[in-house]
Amino acid sequence: MSAGHGHGADHHGPGNKGIALLISVLALVLAFAETLGKNAQTSALAHNIEASNLWAFFQAKTMRQTVLRTAAEQTAVLSSSDHAKKQTDKWLDTAKRYQSEPETGEGRDQLAARAKEAEKKRGHAVAAYHNFESASALTQIAIVLASASIVTGMVVLTWIAGGLGVLAVFFCVIGFFFPTAIHLF
Repeated sequence: MSAGHGHGADHHGPGNKGIALLISVLALVLAFAETLGKNAQTSALAHNIEASNLWAFFQAKTMRQTVLRTAAEQTAVLSSSDHAKKQTDKWLDTAKRYQSEPETGEGRDQLAARAKEAEKKRGHAVAAYHNFESASALTQIAIVLASASIVTGMVVLTWIAGGLGVLAVFFCVIGFFFPTAIHLF
């Protein structure tokens, strides 16, 4: 019997070793894309929770502010005593403080700014996640095509797999450094 034992000698030839190396590199790209994608997804969730909490705090401050202003207005209408005036002024000062507290960062103005920043970070992380997901999908397809090229002997599948792998690396780089540069989703 021949050295290939009837299975064809080129199944272990230099071309298949190159394809095996390509598949290994693609698997590495896939691992990076998946890990970076999960990190971006976790970051997006964390920033979403942060933004939601800040907007809830903002709404609570708004309700407190409204209650104090209403109480001050009602007291001013119903009573003109010095005690009522002092209490009204105190409530209005507190309502004003609820609007802006730069020293604590918990005034409505500061809360809104912090919530908007968290939303911006969430958007950045979601964009990165989508790029990493695209890279992951491209890499998975490339691995399938490279594997199919071994079975079919079609070299064109290897070239397509390599091209998809390069495109996947491109999406990883975009996702890591410039996540909002490309909007596919």
